[in-house]
Amino acid sequence: MNFSGKVSLVTGASQGIGEAIATELAGCGAEVVLVDVQEEKLKEVANRIKQAKGSASFYKADISVLEQVQKTVEEVLEKHHKIDHLVNNAGITRDNLLLRMKEEEWTAVLDVNLKGVFNLSKAIIRHMMGNRYGRIVNISSVVGLMGNPGQTNYAASKAGVIGFTKALAREVASRGITVNAVAPGYITTPMTETLPEAIKNNFIDLIPVRRFGTPEEVAQTVKFLLRDEAAYITGQVINVNGGLYM
Repeated sequence: MNFSGKVSLVTGASQGIGEAIATELAGCGAEVVLVDVQEEKLKEVANRIKQAKGSASFYKADISVLEQVQKTVEEVLEKHHKIDHLVNNAGITRDNLLLRMKEEEWTAVLDVNLKGVFNLSKAIIRHMMGNRYGRIVNISSVVGLMGNPGQTNYAASKAGVIGFTKALAREVASRGITVNAVAPGYITTPMTETLPEAIKNNFIDLIPVRRFGTPEEVAQTVKFLLRDEAAYITGQVINVNGGLYM
């Protein structure tokens, strides 16, 4: 697969799924733009991509703040003159039972996971419409489809991403832009590595393929949706969950 000449912006690219997506796209020839709040980690990812003969630049930005997003997108367009792919991957958790959940825990998760998708999409969509071409992939979660105790904030944000995806797909389909969502299940990332082994084993018991997924498996699905050959796929939610939710 050849993404040579394409510019791909990936949020939450400093680790985990975002890093895997950025690395995969760069390996296919894309000019990858990494966006995250963790500047040092972004620099490390960009350096690894460059060492592998890929092309990458990075921008520190809080995607929950529209002004920062707009400034970043303006700088990317000034440098690269276009953005072909947008992968809204950045996300956080602030887990708690609803009875104990603080308002700031609810707000923080919705601001990053859902408002961040709005901010990036809004900042880029006019440019894509003008070019009559674009690919947007939003990273949702199996939790947004099936729920999970202690994650009402996270589940609401990821379910919101799915609704946003379907609505935007209808708005921009006639302009050559596709908008899809990928809903990973339990993936081996820094976020899941901190779970106690007993809890990990309990999760694995629920997964028909009997293992956690890898960030690279999610990245492969994202890559497929970004292809020109996927132009007739829009408004869809692709599950990457080992059969946990069918």
